[in-house]
Amino acid sequence: MERPGEEEDEPAAEGGGALASLVRRQRKEKRDLQAKIQGMKNAVPKNDKKRRKQLTDSVAKLEADLEQKHKEELNKLQETVPEESKEDSAAISMASLELENTQQVQPPRISKAQKRRDKKATLEKEREERIAEAEIENLAGARHLESQKLTHILSTRHLEIKQIPSDGHCMYRAIEDQLKERQNSWTVATLRAQTAEYMRTHADDFLPFLTNPNTGDLYSQDEFEKYCCDIATTAAWGGQLELRALSHILQTPIEVVQMDSPPITVGEEYSRKPLILVYMRHAYGLGEHYNSVKPLSEMTTDNEC
Repeated sequence: MERPGEEEDEPAAEGGGALASLVRRQRKEKRDLQAKIQGMKNAVPKNDKKRRKQLTDSVAKLEADLEQKHKEELNKLQETVPEESKEDSAAISMASLELENTQQVQPPRISKAQKRRDKKATLEKEREERIAEAEIENLAGARHLESQKLTHILSTRHLEIKQIPSDGHCMYRAIEDQLKERQNSWTVATLRAQTAEYMRTHADDFLPFLTNPNTGDLYSQDEFEKYCCDIATTAAWGGQLELRALSHILQTPIEVVQMDSPPITVGEEYSRKPLILVYMRHAYGLGEHYNSVKPLSEMTTDNEC
């Protein structure tokens, strides 16, 4: 007869009290370990590669140690079973087989927020891999040639390229970087929001330059509103129109250095020292890109000499 509360999937009836107790404890220890591992994972930022590597090693050791401990406990119990107790011996063998086939229990259910974070991390990793592949392919190609020419152009002005991530925000990040040098704390989010708002309130200055790529017609008011909304809320790339808006917002000239043409400056009517961006047509092989600049380092100067 079954006792109230007894788990039907545990080999307690055949294996005796000692085996049932051991199996229950081992299963609980495995569940506790998985909960502990999940807590350890949540405590380590995904972008901290060094700590994530240490975490992986620690998790593997914890799981291996527990598995070894459980095997030794089952072996020890099997040694204490009398030779004639076939049922106990068979039950222990089944428990050993279960341990080998189930090295860890089902992990805790992943939340929707965690799934979104994991998906974002996967997409970011894929993007970085594409960039790395493009870097190799372009080592002797257009991107490398463009980088060399821009390096030379900037060096004559005692400047060098300061790399900005290629994530759709590059133009705004380059502006943000230039402003930091002037003790200005504008963020990418603020720059985007201000750009969208300025363009909305000065639609007549920007609408004539925006056309539907499918029809060739000028943007409708609804299309223009969506364009401005994308500027503020997405990673939509910025270009000449957004630079023009930013020069008015900041009341500062913005100079864009490029490979085969003279620098372009927007906002020349303002007297402040220009912000300087570098426009790269072949960056990463993934499309147009903006970088920032910084003073030429002494080490680079010495090497050139």
